[in-house]
Amino acid sequence: MTPPTHSFEALMEITARPPITFVRGKGSYLWDDTGKRYLDFIQGWAVNCLGHSPSLLAEAISVQAKRLITPSPAFYNDSSLKLAKALTDVSCFDRVFFANSGAEANEGAIKLARKYGSLHKNGAYEIITFEGGFHGRTLATMSASGKKAFEPLFEPKVSGFPKARWNDLASVEELITENTVAVMLEPIQGEAGVWPAGDQFLRDLRALTAAHGLLLIFDEIQTGMGRTGKLFHYEHTGIAPDMMTLGKGIGGGVPLAALLATEAVSCFEHGDQGGTFNGNALMCAAGVAVLEQVAAPAFLKSVTENGLYLESELQRLSARHGLGEVRGRGLLLALDLRMPIAPSIVAAALEGGVLLNAPRHDSLRFMPALNITRQEIDLMIDCLDAVLAKAGVARRVA
Repeated sequence: MTPPTHSFEALMEITARPPITFVRGKGSYLWDDTGKRYLDFIQGWAVNCLGHSPSLLAEAISVQAKRLITPSPAFYNDSSLKLAKALTDVSCFDRVFFANSGAEANEGAIKLARKYGSLHKNGAYEIITFEGGFHGRTLATMSASGKKAFEPLFEPKVSGFPKARWNDLASVEELITENTVAVMLEPIQGEAGVWPAGDQFLRDLRALTAAHGLLLIFDEIQTGMGRTGKLFHYEHTGIAPDMMTLGKGIGGGVPLAALLATEAVSCFEHGDQGGTFNGNALMCAAGVAVLEQVAAPAFLKSVTENGLYLESELQRLSARHGLGEVRGRGLLLALDLRMPIAPSIVAAALEGGVLLNAPRHDSLRFMPALNITRQEIDLMIDCLDAVLAKAGVARRVA
């Protein structure tokens, strides 16, 4: 094999990365510059919903790039119109604002909620969010997040985000004042370690916000686009939020995100919101191709079935090694290790050619491509089983 020749020094240091340079990807696999292959159960943190470099996405981008990349957001383009119409057709929303990242979509949701409050709720501006929540890395979305590590950073934060306790309706109600305009949450807190909101909690939250005339905002950047077996997670509950944000999987690997809202709350005026690259034809063409694939009923059925299979295999592994619960839904799952060994497990799996994620020191998170095969699930389980056994956590009950 040719030894790696890439230098890491020119990139700003923002996170710990293994000294590996990926140069190619296809489906569930990545290859580094030495030729080593890795089975990827991270997929860019649930970004590559159809795996690495899917042919339909590459074709859509290639065709669009030869036709039109962007005419500027000061003009309409047919790709953004097509994607916006497709999204409203398959959801409970009426309007779409396209963005480049999930954080930008959430920033838009915060702005839209505050605009709504200024127009319809006597200037109400506070948005109740939740302990453990994660909404992005802009200053406002970090402020909205309930991630402990963010608390001392970049002070002073943006005010107006009181934090409720997860799955605790009474704690939400206690925070409601005349300044409250909305409640914002992830249906499953992914960054915190894959902690789902209960379906009944979400239904009760919808009833509570409706009773107080508050907006309900679902951050579906990680749960949306088929990740939990429905196209959007809110469909599991039978309720309809007032706003929803999408990112990650909506572009299948390219930078695309969206803020969706009902007609009643779509109150931006000219000049309130924008973005140089927002809704550009190239990324929206990618979004159209992804949505056509992911929204197919047979595709969503396969996500549900493979999610149940992965969940059962993780439960079997947990029982064998004396570990904890399996949390999540569909193909967004976590395994509780009951011990702070997740980083070492991730490192050992990497050596074995499998990419895993540790959102917490005691948990592993699994976010494979939505078209993952059972054979690929089995390969990951076998690798993880061996790593756990070598780490000495096995009870040898199987």
